[in-house]
Amino acid sequence: MKIHIMGASCAGSTTLGITLAQLLKYPYFDTDYFFWEQTEIPFTIKRDRDQRIQTLKELLVSHQNHIVGGSLVNWGDEWLTAFNLVVFLHVPPQIRLQRLKEREFERYGDVIHTDPNRIAAYQKFLDWAAAYDTNAISGRTLQVHEDWLSKVTCPVLQIRGDTTVQQRIDLILNKMEVINHLQ
Repeated sequence: MKIHIMGASCAGSTTLGITLAQLLKYPYFDTDYFFWEQTEIPFTIKRDRDQRIQTLKELLVSHQNHIVGGSLVNWGDEWLTAFNLVVFLHVPPQIRLQRLKEREFERYGDVIHTDPNRIAAYQKFLDWAAAYDTNAISGRTLQVHEDWLSKVTCPVLQIRGDTTVQQRIDLILNKMEVINHLQ
């Protein structure tokens, strides 16, 4: 089974993807790893679009089963037919943004509040993440995700609300069972 888990930043797609991958013994691939160059300050230099797509495709072709976490909406139409199940996570903005602030502090510590360059980058990231639900930015927004979901050729499981990882896994396993029964 080929599964794609997506949602806004801090909706929980990485945590869910890693946990589900461990449970199912599937490899997990995070789109951030392919989208961003590996730099001293992470998430600052975008990788060439064609290079990231080719690298991910080369890895996926050798795995009959896998989980891809993150957004693929601007990576080409070929991803609309690449999965057996797409899971979309939507968490209320206030919860998601609080998680994001906590995660960023855990990752980087006080530097995001003390270094002028890091403060600016952190604030820009927060503003970008907050605009997801309002569609006030171009790129990855709730509307863009919903439009993409309407075009995928496989079943879509939408999980909305502040649910636990276990609740999400249970919903996915149930959906996988239905999909396998229909094939």
